[in-house]
Amino acid sequence: MNRLLTTCLFCLGLVLLPPGANAAETPVRLPESLAQGDLVVGRTLPGSEVVYGDRSLRVGPEGHFVFGLGRDEAGPVNLLVKLPDGRLETVQRPVASREWKIERVDGVPQQTVTPDPAIAARIAREQARVVAARERDDDRSDFAAGFRWPLQGRISGVYGSQRIYNGTPRSPHSGLDVAAPEGTPIRAPAAGVVTFADAGLYLTGGTVLLDHGHGVSSNFLHLSQLDVAVGERIEAGQVIGLVGATGRATGPHMHWGMNWFGVRVDPRAVLEKWPASADP
Repeated sequence: MNRLLTTCLFCLGLVLLPPGANAAETPVRLPESLAQGDLVVGRTLPGSEVVYGDRSLRVGPEGHFVFGLGRDEAGPVNLLVKLPDGRLETVQRPVASREWKIERVDGVPQQTVTPDPAIAARIAREQARVVAARERDDDRSDFAAGFRWPLQGRISGVYGSQRIYNGTPRSPHSGLDVAAPEGTPIRAPAAGVVTFADAGLYLTGGTVLLDHGHGVSSNFLHLSQLDVAVGERIEAGQVIGLVGATGRATGPHMHWGMNWFGVRVDPRAVLEKWPASADP
């Protein structure tokens, strides 16, 4: 459904599901509490159509659908759902704001902070390949089984924090960093298909993207070794590579980022709100 159709349907005066309603009593189930950085997993009747913003969301065979809220999402979230029998439901949720840390990272190679034109062009080409891989939209619901920690260790970087490299402000941190010895195995947090694998990207070094279906993907950066290949089906808990310090890194660690298409979400919030074997 396009924007015009969505707008017309909202003009029909549909009953709005209030934030305090019991999701179990409605044909659309959505978490009551949403916050910036959330990966939002909902459920409705199989065969329904769900619209969020300008995008029609995939609905899995068991009714699962998913979307992401970025770091600066202000909300509210509005969903329009057309049920298989033609009934229309609207669901609205506010989005809670979060406070973000400031992290100073010194000692990284200056060429990774202020690269010369040739390096900047290389970075742009490499990032375009990653962006393209994130646009995959498979009709798989691997995300619906929930997520587990890829490895345990000291958290050394958090999602959303303002990063200052060698004194120069840069984009907010897009994932979760866990410090670990080089060579520590990293395990898939959920099942999926490898859509990108490259051992030599300039900024992110050894890089793997694992697609969990419906536009949800995990990315692992700075790997010292890649143990998977593009197109390979990976099960939850399977080793995908080893911790390293390749690319722009000051020491060995796991960087785990998560996306819903181009929207970066918080892996730690996903672990807390959507652990493995959870069911909406």
